[in-house]
Amino acid sequence: MRVLFIEVDTERDWAVASIGPGFLAAYLRANGHEVAFFRATIEMTDADVVARARAEAPQLIGLSLTTRQWLRARSIVAAFDRELPDIPVVAGGLHPTFAPEEVLAAPGFDYVCLGEGEGPLLDLVTRLAAGKKVGLLTPIANIWTKGGTKPTLRAPFEPIDQLPFVARDLLDEHPGLVHMTTQRGCPFPCTYCAARMYNELYDDAGGEYGRRRSHDSVLAELRGLRDRGLLSYVIFLDDTFTIHHPWVREFCRVYGDEYRTPFSLHARVETVSDRLLPVLAKAGASMVTYGVESGSERIRREVMQRPVTNQRFRDVFRWTKEAGILITANFMIGLPGETRDDLQMTLDLAEELGTDYGLYDFGYFVFYPYPGTHLFKLCVERGYLPGGYEEMPANHRASILKLDTITPDDIAEFYDRFTALRRKLYAHRAGKTEHVDSSALHG
Repeated sequence: MRVLFIEVDTERDWAVASIGPGFLAAYLRANGHEVAFFRATIEMTDADVVARARAEAPQLIGLSLTTRQWLRARSIVAAFDRELPDIPVVAGGLHPTFAPEEVLAAPGFDYVCLGEGEGPLLDLVTRLAAGKKVGLLTPIANIWTKGGTKPTLRAPFEPIDQLPFVARDLLDEHPGLVHMTTQRGCPFPCTYCAARMYNELYDDAGGEYGRRRSHDSVLAELRGLRDRGLLSYVIFLDDTFTIHHPWVREFCRVYGDEYRTPFSLHARVETVSDRLLPVLAKAGASMVTYGVESGSERIRREVMQRPVTNQRFRDVFRWTKEAGILITANFMIGLPGETRDDLQMTLDLAEELGTDYGLYDFGYFVFYPYPGTHLFKLCVERGYLPGGYEEMPANHRASILKLDTITPDDIAEFYDRFTALRRKLYAHRAGKTEHVDSSALHG
């Protein structure tokens, strides 16, 4: 059977496509099916996407969707429903997993895959290829059929090392730039992040969703890329690469011995130490991204379930700088319960980390409550979401929430002040003497 995966771009073309379809495609190919892929760039109209899909002659169309991609994907699939009604569509990923009823209610979506997709999608493709129906009388675990009832979940795929390496032709990687995952699942209870919700989704399904590949598996994939001349920089996409120190230390030893290819990773300040960071640097770590999120310890503790102190950030940033590793960070504003004082604390901490503790670059985002997260449920319960929010694009530049402690104007003001701070840090890093007006930072 020929399956077409489509990456739905929003706002701009991303450097790498969703990695989930890369694993799904590899698994389908390993089991004898044909896979195609294209990116629905922002310049393409719905009609353009339909024409391209028709030219690929698929027997099934698959999309992996976040909430940011949902509205455009809904429009595209409605066009499929009008122009290509005989080709079924299956959607998976974060948004379909945690808002499946909304997806299945939209025209053109025939199936939703809940959670992990390799086994369920293969079962669906095998059954469709044989001309068999999927529905109430012939259910597939994890696959929710339009008009059907919620399916059961199968246990996560084990052992994870038996999954084929990701199909990189579906990732649109720049030559030599490699995106890798070494694990699935996240053990931390952050209320704003949907990654944790996969663990909770599988609590009753049997087995642990959190799994990590062996060193042999990761290194074998990298070795194959290196031998084809496709390895010059590695980006590890794991939510927290530094979770288990024995695994990380052994990885650094064997990776450093064989490769020493520069790499970047994501970490939490709670999961690194002044002893681990030099080990990472010696192996080739050139950049670490930390989630700071808020400069208010109260917001991190009470709203985000991240009980970590600002002093811990200062210490870890200093250790990272001393190890010779560049630092990027992410900040978030516009959270439930946040006040102007909390916003100022976040801006102040970002400026301090950038001036004194080695912060090289940072991203700043306005909070958006993603379906499935605990903060989404809180926003629903407290009436923070406006009527018709489902039709509002998910973006990180302006708040859609009706909060009772800060206004949209407050959030917009601090977003602009973060922009001014970023310009100031860029100028400082470039050795320039001019600076933005201090009033742009301090109100």
